[in-house]
Amino acid sequence: MSLLKKEQHHMTDFTGLKLAQPLLRAIADEGYTTPTPIQLKSIPPLLEGRDLLGVAQTGTGKTASFALPLLHRLSSNGSKPESRKPRALILAPTRELAGQINDSFRSYGRHMHLRSTVVFGGASIRPQIKTLAQGVHILVATPGRLIDLMNQGHLRLDDVEVFILDEADRMLDMGFIPDVKKIAAKLPVNRQTVLFSATMPKTIQGLADGLLKDPVQVEVAPAATTVDKIEQRVLFVAKDNKRSLLGELMSDAEIARVLIFTRTKHGADRVAKHLHQSGILSDAIHGNKSQNARQRALNSFRSGKVRALVATD
Repeated sequence: MSLLKKEQHHMTDFTGLKLAQPLLRAIADEGYTTPTPIQLKSIPPLLEGRDLLGVAQTGTGKTASFALPLLHRLSSNGSKPESRKPRALILAPTRELAGQINDSFRSYGRHMHLRSTVVFGGASIRPQIKTLAQGVHILVATPGRLIDLMNQGHLRLDDVEVFILDEADRMLDMGFIPDVKKIAAKLPVNRQTVLFSATMPKTIQGLADGLLKDPVQVEVAPAATTVDKIEQRVLFVAKDNKRSLLGELMSDAEIARVLIFTRTKHGADRVAKHLHQSGILSDAIHGNKSQNARQRALNSFRSGKVRALVATD
């Protein structure tokens, strides 16, 4: 193999990305060998400390593209975390996404002595206050709960070296941009900032211009969008016949796992109850349920314990 080919081959596996040894071990534990396009484009500039604006959808491997450089950076200065003063802040629009990001940090950082935690609304604030008081290196948060903790004096952002904003367009849809700006105003001027969004409307572009300094811009097309893989059909039916039609569709054993969306939370509960009475194992997931109940329902659906998951959007 020529030297050039060898070099190219090396750059297409994780060992070519100059990551710390404990990270490479964790990546190997996960069974990953080849970085995704977003990881190949993002990791090198982030390791250099550059700001980054990324256009990428969920499912492209973007969490690792910001988590690995951040863990690498913190590992080279592994000081003990200070009480109430995290060194990295990641904002996500929903509790579920925030939880998943924190899980990724735990799994990639399993061979490192770095502490991370996640804070979000809809869960008791006391344990979150206690964990922050003990000190964490990395904080993953939803904007509302983060502002609550800051206002109550349980959190300071003076020591944040890296600020990451994930799914910024969903933040916009959910009305979080004023909160994001409030949070950003409390961050040190000298920091590394990363913003990821699946789309780039003018408002997000404006937000990025205000937050990022001379950013590297990366964009990847989704490998194959879910929509491309789905055959779509619309069935017109009178409102009174919806349930019986659903029952008929569910009688097809080929349909092993079904996700059903309803307009309201009560509607979701009613549909799940109706399916249950028809002998179809199902669960509902919506904003009125506790975080634990939502997580349990998702896990049951993922593992196939329940066949139908009824959800609000």
